[in-house]
Amino acid sequence: MDRQPIIEFQDFSFQYYSQSEPTLHNINLKIHRGEKVLIVGPSGSGKSTLGHCLNGLIPFSYKGEIHGSLKIDGLETRDQDIFNLSKMIGTVLQDADGQFVGLTVGEDVAFALENDNIPNAEMHERVKKVAEMVDMERQLKSSPYELSGGQKQRTSLAGVMIDDVDILLFDEPLANLDPATGKTAIEIIDAVHADSHKTIIIIEHRLEDVLHRSVDRIIMINDGRIIADMNPHELVSSTILVENGIREPLYVTALKYAGVKVTSEMQPGHITTLKTELSRNALATWYYAIQADNRENTNPSILKMENISFSYDGVRQILDDINFDIRKGEMVSIVGKNGAGKSTLAKLLCGFEKEDRGAILYKGENIRSKTIKERAEIIGLVMQNPNQMISKPMIYDEIALGLRLRNISEEQIAERVEKVLKICGLAPFKSWPISALSYGQKKRVTIASILVLDPQILILDEPTAGQDYRHYTEIMEFLVEINKLGVTIIMITHDMHLMLEYTPRAIVLAGGRKIADAAASVVLTDSRVIEEANLKLTSLFNLARMAGIKDGTQFVQGFIDYERRIKNR
Repeated sequence: MDRQPIIEFQDFSFQYYSQSEPTLHNINLKIHRGEKVLIVGPSGSGKSTLGHCLNGLIPFSYKGEIHGSLKIDGLETRDQDIFNLSKMIGTVLQDADGQFVGLTVGEDVAFALENDNIPNAEMHERVKKVAEMVDMERQLKSSPYELSGGQKQRTSLAGVMIDDVDILLFDEPLANLDPATGKTAIEIIDAVHADSHKTIIIIEHRLEDVLHRSVDRIIMINDGRIIADMNPHELVSSTILVENGIREPLYVTALKYAGVKVTSEMQPGHITTLKTELSRNALATWYYAIQADNRENTNPSILKMENISFSYDGVRQILDDINFDIRKGEMVSIVGKNGAGKSTLAKLLCGFEKEDRGAILYKGENIRSKTIKERAEIIGLVMQNPNQMISKPMIYDEIALGLRLRNISEEQIAERVEKVLKICGLAPFKSWPISALSYGQKKRVTIASILVLDPQILILDEPTAGQDYRHYTEIMEFLVEINKLGVTIIMITHDMHLMLEYTPRAIVLAGGRKIADAAASVVLTDSRVIEEANLKLTSLFNLARMAGIKDGTQFVQGFIDYERRIKNR
C-alpha cells in the first residue's frame, strides 16, 4: 500500500451558517492511497458532514465557515470546484433511486461519459467493462427502477466507477437493504477494493454488517471530533463503541456476558478471525447456566389471516395463500426480502387494498366490510419516515389531529393527548414546534398520534430505520412499554438485531408466500429459510459452533432471554 496520503485533514473545522456551533472540530486525519476505511458514529456525530466535505457538497452546496486544510491528492479542496472533485472521488448514496438519471442501466452508467463527449464506441466499451466488474452486464437494458435493492447498489457503483475515480465514498450503503442484499453489497465493495486497489471510505453505523469483510481502519466520530482511529480488533475489544452509542457485534456481547475479557489478541474484529480457544469453556459454562424464558402467549386471537391472496394487476400474485394467527399482546416481526409482500400485507390489514381471496378476522369477525376509517379505530399504521406522516407545525396539534377529525370534544382531546404525551416521553415538548425535534423524537410523535386513537394493534414499518444504537434502543424499549399496556405490535423490518432482541415470534415471507412462522432464534438459524428470504445467519450461531456448542438455536435463544432479563433489572 502506498503510504502517501491521498486524503489529509489538518486542524479542519466546519460550521454551517445556520448553526451556532461547529459541526466538525479540529479534524486531523490521513487516509492513504488504497486504504479501506470505515467511519462510524452515532446520529448527529458529524460523520455525514465529513463525507460532504470530501465530495465537495461542502462548501459548494452546503454553505458554511471552514478553518484549517483538507487536501485530496495534494490539492486543497476549497480551491477546486465540485466538478473537479467529482473526478477524484465518486459517491454512492444510501438512496440509490435518488442517484439515477438514465432510463436504462446502460444509460445511467454512461451518463458521466456523455457529459464528457466521449466517442460512442469508446463509451460502449467502457460501460460494458465496468458493468462486468459489478456483475450487471446482463441488465444494461433494464430500467433502474425495476431492479432489486442489490442491483440498484451495483448500478450506482458502476455509475461512479465509470470515471475511474481514485476514491469511492459509500454513504450508509446498507440503508434500505434486506440482510442478504446488505451482505452482498459489502462483498461487492470488498471485491472492487481487491481488484482495483482504489481508496474506499464507508460511512455506516451498522458496524457488524460492514465487518463481514475486512477493513484497514475504523474512524470513530462523535460530537464532531475523532474519538478513535484503530484497527477493527482494537476498537471492538475496547469500550469505545458502547460509550459512544454504537452497537458492538453480537458475538462480542455474548463473550462479555459469559465473563470473557475480550482483547485485541483474540482478533475479535470479524467473526471469521475470532480465536475462541480461550473462551470455549466460559461460553459453554454460561450457556448451560442460563435458562430459557417461557414466552408462550395464551391470550385469545386478535388478528387472523385465512388463505389471503392478492394481486395488483390480476396476473402476478403478490400474496399467495397467507395464513397466520396473532394473539392479543404479542410482539411479532414480519421479515423477508425487498418485494416479498410485507408492505402489501400491511395495506390489506389497514384496508388500503382489498384481498382477492380469503378473510381477515379481528377477534373472530371478518373485517372486509369495514372502511379505512373504521379499521383505523383498531389498527394503527406508523410509516417508516415520520416526515411522510406529519402535517401540522406543532406537536400538540399533530397528536390531536386524528381526534379532531373524529369530532371529539376539546376537553376529551386535551385529556387523551396529555396522557399519550406522558407515555411517549414527550410531555416536556408539548408546546414545541415539530421542526425543533430530532428524527427520533419525530418518530415518537407519529407513534403518539396513532396511540391517542387507542388502537388495539400497532403496525410499524421499519421502526428503527436510520437510527443509531442509542436511539434504536430508546424507540424499542418505548415500544416494549406500550406492548406491556396490552397493545399488540407488528413490526415490518429488515433489522435482524431488532427481530432477535425484541420479538419472540417472526413471520417470514418470500415470493408472496409464508415460508416460516417461528421463534426469531429458529428463523435466523435455519439455512433454508435464510436463503429463501434473503436473511442472514446470526453471528451468535457461528459463535456457538466455534465454541463447540451443538445446539446453536438454543444458544441464540438463551442469549436473547439473558439480555432481556438484564434490561428488565
